[in-house]
Amino acid sequence: MEEPLLTGPPVVTLRNAWTRPYDGAIAAARTCYSPRVIGADEITSGQRESIGPLTFEAGHHTVYQHAHFEFGLENVSRQFVWAFLHAHPFYNSEQSSQRFVRLDRVAAYVPPGLSAPARAVYEQELGEAWATYRALAALLKEDTQRILGEIRHLTPGAAEKRKKKVAREAEKKAIELARYVIPVAAFTSMVHTLSGIVLHRLHRMMRTGDAPTEGAAVVTAMVDHVRALDPDFFGRVGDGPLAAEQVVESRWPDLQADGDAVAADLDLRLGSRTSVLVDCTARGPQTTAEAVRALLGASRESLPDADAIARVLDPSLNRYRLETLNLNVHAPLSRALHHASYTFLKRLSHTADSQDQRHRMVPGSRPLMTLTDTRGPDFVTPPLVAANPRAHEIYLASMERAWRAKQRLLEMDVPREAALYVLPNAKALRFHETGNLLYLAHKWVMRTCFNAQEEIYRASMDELDQVRAVHPELVRHMGPPCVLRAGRITPTCTEGEHFCGVPVWRSFPAVERRI
Repeated sequence: MEEPLLTGPPVVTLRNAWTRPYDGAIAAARTCYSPRVIGADEITSGQRESIGPLTFEAGHHTVYQHAHFEFGLENVSRQFVWAFLHAHPFYNSEQSSQRFVRLDRVAAYVPPGLSAPARAVYEQELGEAWATYRALAALLKEDTQRILGEIRHLTPGAAEKRKKKVAREAEKKAIELARYVIPVAAFTSMVHTLSGIVLHRLHRMMRTGDAPTEGAAVVTAMVDHVRALDPDFFGRVGDGPLAAEQVVESRWPDLQADGDAVAADLDLRLGSRTSVLVDCTARGPQTTAEAVRALLGASRESLPDADAIARVLDPSLNRYRLETLNLNVHAPLSRALHHASYTFLKRLSHTADSQDQRHRMVPGSRPLMTLTDTRGPDFVTPPLVAANPRAHEIYLASMERAWRAKQRLLEMDVPREAALYVLPNAKALRFHETGNLLYLAHKWVMRTCFNAQEEIYRASMDELDQVRAVHPELVRHMGPPCVLRAGRITPTCTEGEHFCGVPVWRSFPAVERRI
């Protein structure tokens, strides 16, 4: 490698926490049987010994949900975050973005136990991936600057300040595309907050998923911090981690067929789409209308189906839909959208899905990469990369090299879990995702904006197109914030100085996204 690899163990800090989480849980339990709220300072030694284990072992876990722990996480891989930390809905994270933060250093996770020859292969691939990232970013900046200049109507005589702003935006767009070649081993940092009961669950399940070794190290450090704060919170309750041999997915015989053939079969179903509708609530529009009538106490005569659906989905009538605070789950009327659900088969890159899975109320059954691995390169190519011959050539060579490195590591008897870390962000993932209309509507608002990550934008447009074909009345008022707000409320665009530069609201969904 031309430059040193920055690696090391996870860095876990406890930024904020309840000072007495265990006593607080018992006080909450006691409050259920008291005419007043019980305080943590009222808990006795006997109650710690009796009420705590009794509630936990009986499954009355909500009392352990009141305490929250805010962690700072550094030196954790993108693979671990995707496979474990963000693979469930009960957390909050603010994570360093590869879309907007240039990766200047080769900083990544190195699995423990690699032999010297295996580590050399591993580190060589990391170094070459970063070199490709820099080359692509430089190559693509000219393309992104040209396109953005056209969108922004940037003339040679434009003010210098305006030119610099477009240049900065073009650089961000270029690194957003170049990041596809960065390995999923790349380090990230984040603020990560979860409740006490979720931390207990993660502790129990820390050896599941595609990154059990890294997961055990990170979660153990998190639990150790809480033990130091309050020894009782894990000392008096909890079953401890499942042993590796107790993990259900690893107890069965290996079912892996030809991963390449399975991927090809799913791609055949997807065709040219990023997301394909495979199932839905057959009477979605009718049931939604009936739910609105039941909620409002209306009859079919006074509120026919079309009018009922308009009441809940037309932003002129249901102005909750114009709020940027996303009030719909709290709005009695909007909750009628819970009853129509849609399931999609999707194909996204690892990096795009890392963003897609943040829509936690639209859950997916994401693949175990260790069980769906392919011998041949299996990746997503951004359109702007494909459109630049030199960039595309470099990109394809990077994909071939990454898969060769992974295969070489497997041939050296490196566990698949460890070998997969060298695969790039571009790695293709295929999975099913289901959401009801309430949560999909929010996702479609956020992800049909031109500022959304491009793959998720394409998937959302695919989804709207297909739902429009089966239930047109339910997506008549769907689109990005500017489409919902145009002519109803100002400002039309909620992105401020990050406005994409295209008046999407004038012709949506018949729009062209160039970058």
